[in-house]
Amino acid sequence: MKYLFRLLLTALFLNFTSLPLFAQWVQTNGPNCGTVQCLAISGTNLFAGTGGGVFLSTNNGVTWTIVNTGLTNYNVWSLAASGTNLFAGTYDGGVFLSTNNGTNWTAVNTGLTNYSVLSLVTSGTNLFAGTNRGVFLSTNNGKSWTAVNTGLTSFPIQSLAISGTNLFAGTYDGGVFLSTNNGTSWTQMGLTHDEVYSLAISGANIFAGTFRGIFLSTDNGTSWTQNNTGLTDSLVQSLAISGTNIFAGTNQGVFLSTNNGASWTAVNSGLTNTNVHSLIISDTNIFAATMGGGVFLSTNNGTSWTNTGVPSTDVRCFAESGTNFFVGTSNKGVSFSTNNGTNWTDVNLGMTNTCVYSLVTSGTNLFAGTIGGGVFLSTNNGISWTNTGLANSDVMCFAMTGANLFAGTGRGVFLSTNNGTSWIQRGLINASVYSLVTCGANLFAGTWSGGVFLSTNNGTSWTQMGLTNATVWALTSSGTNIFAGTMGGGVFLSTDNGASWTAVNSGLSNTNIATLVTCGTNIFAGTSGGVFLSNNKGTNWTAVNTGLSDTLVNSLAVSGTNLFAGTHHQSVWRRPLSEMVTSVELSSNGQPSNFGLEQNYPNPFNPNTTISYRLPQSGQVTIKVYDVLGNEIKTLVNESKPAGEYSINFDAGKLSSGVYIYRIISGGYTSAKKMTLIK
Repeated sequence: MKYLFRLLLTALFLNFTSLPLFAQWVQTNGPNCGTVQCLAISGTNLFAGTGGGVFLSTNNGVTWTIVNTGLTNYNVWSLAASGTNLFAGTYDGGVFLSTNNGTNWTAVNTGLTNYSVLSLVTSGTNLFAGTNRGVFLSTNNGKSWTAVNTGLTSFPIQSLAISGTNLFAGTYDGGVFLSTNNGTSWTQMGLTHDEVYSLAISGANIFAGTFRGIFLSTDNGTSWTQNNTGLTDSLVQSLAISGTNIFAGTNQGVFLSTNNGASWTAVNSGLTNTNVHSLIISDTNIFAATMGGGVFLSTNNGTSWTNTGVPSTDVRCFAESGTNFFVGTSNKGVSFSTNNGTNWTDVNLGMTNTCVYSLVTSGTNLFAGTIGGGVFLSTNNGISWTNTGLANSDVMCFAMTGANLFAGTGRGVFLSTNNGTSWIQRGLINASVYSLVTCGANLFAGTWSGGVFLSTNNGTSWTQMGLTNATVWALTSSGTNIFAGTMGGGVFLSTDNGASWTAVNSGLSNTNIATLVTCGTNIFAGTSGGVFLSNNKGTNWTAVNTGLSDTLVNSLAVSGTNLFAGTHHQSVWRRPLSEMVTSVELSSNGQPSNFGLEQNYPNPFNPNTTISYRLPQSGQVTIKVYDVLGNEIKTLVNESKPAGEYSINFDAGKLSSGVYIYRIISGGYTSAKKMTLIK
């Protein structure tokens, strides 16, 4: 019998090998936005450092891939390439090293006493890091660092540049400093009270980009000449040189000088975002990194520019209308996709405020709630927008019931019965309302530090319904169950219209709940630590984050067969629901109508995972774990159970990496599934 079971397990294992081993989240192709703070080139590889980590393009920005494995701080302010080494300087996370084009990263911070790294530069075996508190030197690829600040009297170090044995540092409010001995000592070299954001060197010429424009020195910084003719924006954040061409990145786009800065010409055609943080040149290609617009490419010295994307932005909300799937972002308005995120289109014409925190659809109407700009309405899928009121208001959430549109704002709840043409104040005047949900004739409002309120008369009057001192960011309903997601307190459940609440947080390792969404009897919670799933009304939660490199989740939505996550730094992610949930049919008494054994979550795992199962009737239940040879490893359940849904934890801490099988027997029901342990 044991031999026969081994054969069955072998057949099961072979059958599973045709399935994907690593079911996980994948990043969609946008929306393309986000603040790109720095760029680096290594051979044919173009790297972009963003607030969401590092992105790689191998085809001049046509497509991008996120490369963040091991990067524990995603706020990347500086990049430097040297041979096969790529260094990333982060804000408050120090320096990370990758030797395989960003596939993996390792923190290299020994001796680095300040972890906010604003600039990096390499020279031979020397690596210099400019931080909030001076310059550090590493001679061993970041394995150890030494502070080199003698004579350096101004911080932070916003830019570094090397010419031969000369090392220049551009500082905040202290001008330019020079070291001729690898940072052992420094001399102040002019621009004494200037904020120097960028430095570039061409032969004997040194250019400094400051808040007062561009300065040129031809004598190693001893004297400086201001060169701003034609430069309509004096805040110069980046500089790049190619032959006799000098490019300057400003808040008003890119400027070009062909005469050593004597005069400048704007070269911004096609540059739809003109806040240029970084410039870099590779052969005839010029790349401009912008704040909120991604990366732009020019192949003709800036005569024209093309946006190359970078799917990195702060996604705050979702809405669906027909085949259109909309997202609202905090810095570029609304985008939509008709193909599950493969392509995105920006739709913001007429939207004078592009910080969108809420979206809702009603028939052919799409409403967008903005921060500081009120409500906007589109009747043509976002092609054009009209402001429909609540001017100067922060509109954080919507709820629809019949012809009633409710808006939760920083000054209470408002109601419109005519598609936003006019609005009526509906109570909670002194409350900031972050979430709204309807359940039958009841309207619930989640507030900042005031808990949950209930109205049974379309907002005419409200009653405080518990969680009094909690900030409720998210509300959702499932049947007669109301779930509240709080800041720092996790998830609470009410089964009596808010009269009482019970914390339901078992397995929820992060209790900052930004969003909740239901899918049948399954509940997903988006937190500052990723996505969690409960299939038993919050009694137990399991993390479902495999592949999700940005775990600061602002919004969740179920669309078709997929779950979408809007993240704080890395735009929209997608995962098939079938990888995480299985539909459960209930009988008239609310119990499962059939047996079931779910796929463990997470899978792969290390070392803990959760196994869920359901029983339509009471009886003896046995669940055991086997290796692929059929050897019994552990008995997880061996007892009589009443009908219901159950979850158990499997701790594989003492087992080696590999594939294991778990099997359930109850009554005449038998089922087995594979799980993968990776240490």
